Amino acid sequence: MWKSSDACGFAKMTALDTAKQEIRAIIAGSSVPEDPIHAENTLQWLLKIKPDADDALQIAALAHDIDRASDKKVKRDDYEDYDEFKAAHAKHGSNILRGILEAHDVCCHIVDKACHLVLHHEVGGDPEADVLKDADSISYFDSNLPLYYGREGWQETKRRCVWGYRRLSHKMRKVLPSIKHQEKKLNQMLQEVINEFETQDTIVQCPR
Repeated sequence: MWKSSDACGFAKMTALDTAKQEIRAIIAGSSVPEDPIHAENTLQWLLKIKPDADDALQIAALAHDIDRASDKKVKRDDYEDYDEFKAAHAKHGSNILRGILEAHDVCCHIVDKACHLVLHHEVGGDPEADVLKDADSISYFDSNLPLYYGREGWQETKRRCVWGYRRLSHKMRKVLPSIKHQEKKLNQMLQEVINEFETQDTIVQCPR
């Protein structure tokens, strides 16, 4: 016979599974074509970086950009400062995620933690938020870059790469050179960004 703890565990997994299904369905409807790929790729990177990531962290990785799939998504043109835009994007995504998880009766501690992580996924600030930021950041270079470049062109894509490289931890900066794309221009761009930062670091570290 099942114990009550078994029943709670089954209910927990059912709630999480149905919540994830809705999250994936919403993201699949995003007007940004790379969003569904990026969501899954961020989750994959998260599990490479932290194989023991708990349910809340995995949900946050999957749903961190859910704002972009909303018909009321935060728009870049409404903000002069890019970081302010990103903060608003994270806040809106966190609010959307809370509504989904609560509607599926996900355990409150998972809800609170997952929403906290989405709220802080752009800037980090604690060990798990930092891991999510790294997974999100490296996933941009891995999965988003080709489509972003095709839509935005060289100048804007390189600007976004520079911004994204700054977000990477030193550990994940060492991983970036291993990412290669079929389009040689993208590999050239990544190498330029890496070289620019390495040059800056050398200048800073050189003794007078």
